[in-house]
Amino acid sequence: MARPARGRSVERAKTDDSLRIERKKSDDTRKAHRASAERAADGVVDHARAVADAVLSAARLTADHASLRPRGRGQAGAVVGERARADRAVRGERATADVTLRTDRKDQADALAALLVHERAVTDAYLVTERARSDDAVANRDDFLGMVAHDVRNLLNGVVLSLELLRPSDDEPAPHVAAAANRIRRYVARMNRLIGDLVDLTSIDAGKLAMAPIAGDAAALVAEAADAFQPAALEKGVTLSAEIPAGTLLAVFDHDRLLQVFANLIANSIKFTPLGGKIGLRVDVGRGMFRFCVSDTGPGIPAPMLNAVFERFRQVGANDQRGQGLGLYISKCIVEAHRGRIWAESELGKGTRMYFTLPVSGARRSVSPGRDPVRGHARVPRRGKGTTDRRRRS
Repeated sequence: MARPARGRSVERAKTDDSLRIERKKSDDTRKAHRASAERAADGVVDHARAVADAVLSAARLTADHASLRPRGRGQAGAVVGERARADRAVRGERATADVTLRTDRKDQADALAALLVHERAVTDAYLVTERARSDDAVANRDDFLGMVAHDVRNLLNGVVLSLELLRPSDDEPAPHVAAAANRIRRYVARMNRLIGDLVDLTSIDAGKLAMAPIAGDAAALVAEAADAFQPAALEKGVTLSAEIPAGTLLAVFDHDRLLQVFANLIANSIKFTPLGGKIGLRVDVGRGMFRFCVSDTGPGIPAPMLNAVFERFRQVGANDQRGQGLGLYISKCIVEAHRGRIWAESELGKGTRMYFTLPVSGARRSVSPGRDPVRGHARVPRRGKGTTDRRRRS
């Protein structure tokens, strides 16, 4: 069965554009160098000819002055005629030499152009072949990864189910049993997140990152993210708070995907913020965009790394083994798929602020008296259990 062709990725389009630009620059540079060399050669020839003409004129003048015998009119005319014939012969030889030189130059330029076309055609053929092989290898990898992710997730779900079945009949298990069960749940959750990141990375490479945007409340999303990570922050010994304006912040977004962005940003802040530190969540409205911020009081990010942290497999520390360097890259792809932007601001020793934006889709509504500014409104409808996994495997 033939494998469907993969779409032309953004990276390949950039590579092709870069290759065309570099070839054009190379051609322009080659032509400029050739024209400069020809002008220099012509200048040398013209100078040599001028010197030769000057030497010839001086020699003729010297010969005329050296002759003391008076010349008759016929004799003088013969000399002038002979010199005119010599000058015509020289001009003819020079014209022939110029034609030959121009012909040689044109032949060399045509031969070089033909050679470049041939070499570029060979390079393009090699490039197409390598891309086809790479596509086939990546497609095989994607198929294999999809099957493995599906099977491993099923096994992890079986581990969690078995863990629940092994719970003792009494309401309060022994402390060491409860601690072990919580560790298993955390390990399973981490493995599920890693599998999800790998599947998302494959989807991004294929240009098929699944999105299901619907109208929702951005304020409720921030509150939900803060609630979800409050236990992890307390366990680490840091304070997690959210600053959310009153009212419903209407926007169109994929609830689970933006919650994934918050999860990556908050998890990073918890990871790098020391004991007793603070993490803050905030959302502002302005210029047709919602601007979200996750700030912390961690060690900060060096200025050269502020953009690099959003690249895949990049870590702030070269030897940092506390992650795979995929979370921020995936977050960047998700935010850009929502027509937003994500960036970092930081100062060493004074913490980090991670920002991302989301277009505003509606007017901000006021809150009814007596209602909670966030939870008093209905949240975005959640997908059914297991929907996220099915979407990522598709």
